[in-house]
Amino acid sequence: MNAIPGLSSTLVGSLEQAAERGHDVTFLVTDEPERVPWSQMYDDARRFASAMQARGVGPGERVALLGSTSRELVTAIEATWLAGAAVIVLPLPTRLGSEEEFRAQTHARISLGDVTLTVSDPDFLAAGIVEADEPAVVSFGQLVSDAAGDAGKRYERPPDDPEATAVLQFTSGSTDDPKGVVIPVRCVLDNLGGMADRVPISEDDDAVVSWLPLYHDMGLVANTAYAMAHGAHFVVAPPARFITSPAKWMQWMAEYKGTWTLAPNFALSMASRLLATADPLDLSSVRCLGSGSEPVAPDVMHRFTDAARPHGLDPGVMYAAYGMAEATVCISVAPMGTGFTVDVVDGVALEQDLRAEPVAPDHPRARALARCGPPIRGMEMRICDPDSGAAQQPGMLGEIEIRGPSVVPGYFERPDATARAFRDGGWLRTGDLGYLAQGDVVICGRLKDLIIVGGRNLFPEDLERAAQGVDGVRTGNVIAFGVDGGRRGDDVVIVAEVKTEDTAAVRDGIAKAVTDAVGVRPEDIVLLRPGTLPKTSSGKLRRSICRSRYRTAELDPL
Repeated sequence: MNAIPGLSSTLVGSLEQAAERGHDVTFLVTDEPERVPWSQMYDDARRFASAMQARGVGPGERVALLGSTSRELVTAIEATWLAGAAVIVLPLPTRLGSEEEFRAQTHARISLGDVTLTVSDPDFLAAGIVEADEPAVVSFGQLVSDAAGDAGKRYERPPDDPEATAVLQFTSGSTDDPKGVVIPVRCVLDNLGGMADRVPISEDDDAVVSWLPLYHDMGLVANTAYAMAHGAHFVVAPPARFITSPAKWMQWMAEYKGTWTLAPNFALSMASRLLATADPLDLSSVRCLGSGSEPVAPDVMHRFTDAARPHGLDPGVMYAAYGMAEATVCISVAPMGTGFTVDVVDGVALEQDLRAEPVAPDHPRARALARCGPPIRGMEMRICDPDSGAAQQPGMLGEIEIRGPSVVPGYFERPDATARAFRDGGWLRTGDLGYLAQGDVVICGRLKDLIIVGGRNLFPEDLERAAQGVDGVRTGNVIAFGVDGGRRGDDVVIVAEVKTEDTAAVRDGIAKAVTDAVGVRPEDIVLLRPGTLPKTSSGKLRRSICRSRYRTAELDPL
């Protein structure tokens, strides 16, 4: 396997070099694939960048892009970087929310990002999501037209500036106004380099396959920018194609000899069920198949491996990763080829004392947690007391804090939020609860989501996994949280989407499954119609919003 040459010291330089490597990107927007050489993508992006520059885009400016995954969207992302500006890929509606809510969220991000130019799909212009009569708004079609004319012939390469913002990614805004994470060019290049050290792609053999949304750091940076900056074979589809037909992901991997792919935990859960009954597929080409973006469940990883093994998948290609936008994307990942591993600890010590005490796998209180590998090159990590910031003793859980060249400088025009996020010395408070096991990162959950009952620290992911195993409950569509007022601490509430009319049986099943799993019976179980559970635009569960809506009786139960 020939290693791809390293990245240039600049982002624009990397894109220039990548265009010369002779590979291509395949767009699976429809059932008719569109294959485009990276050299053609680069030429188109230069013309797009020239047209953007004619509209006032340049270094220090920000371009907002609103559209589904397409050749035009990916070209516009590259063009924004070629123009020296920062890209804001705006979230698309992924739940059955109101058009007004989507319009308000879109306008909020455009306003908070102080955007110079917004490029939108025509459908969103027609629906009034963004206003077409504003001078700073243009359709993708108009940008294509501009790029084909005189405006596309006057491209000026921007000066190289490692501190220039490459990406402005907004947080979900689940508890307050969304915050724009400022990701400079230097952070993008460092993080891509750290990923390449740990899970490298090859010059001629690798094909990166992704259906992840481009408005999320895992889809934008860990997949698209990774493939784009290296000029690797890239196969990309809109998220909607996976959501409406989850079997396509593995079919694409087989058809295009995919070697490198990432997905959240829920996608692996869906794929494992489909692979168990699917016609034979050839997955022998896969070299790296990672899970991240949300807590990695060992049982899901094992079920997927078991289901994919008959299709030729090598178990050694599986791995778990840990990351967040404030670290550009990747914080830790296991070396390629080592396979997915777990840390087995005493579940009682974990819940009662927040202590990771190793035990044998057959121990009666054994609990397996995913190992997410050691931090990538240059990434420092420490485990701290959330209140005092003091370092925890080895084996004790605490808040994960990180610093390093991939860690961003802060939030766009939010010095208050930046000050809260960082401790002295540049340490970023991740808000995640975890520990280190022989150098591997182990994530236990979000600090703010802990449910405390009778002195026990319950992790909502455990309750959610138990509930979603009940017949009639939609996989990946369960939220567990605690509310004040219980005699022994928090009252446990389960909110779940269901796909059956037999709600009584589902409610009984959830109560039993959760009680059997954690020894605590839910105080309340709320069942919802499909598509109504609060989630972020990238599909993550919004526990705080769900808890708030439960308290104010805003949920719409069956």
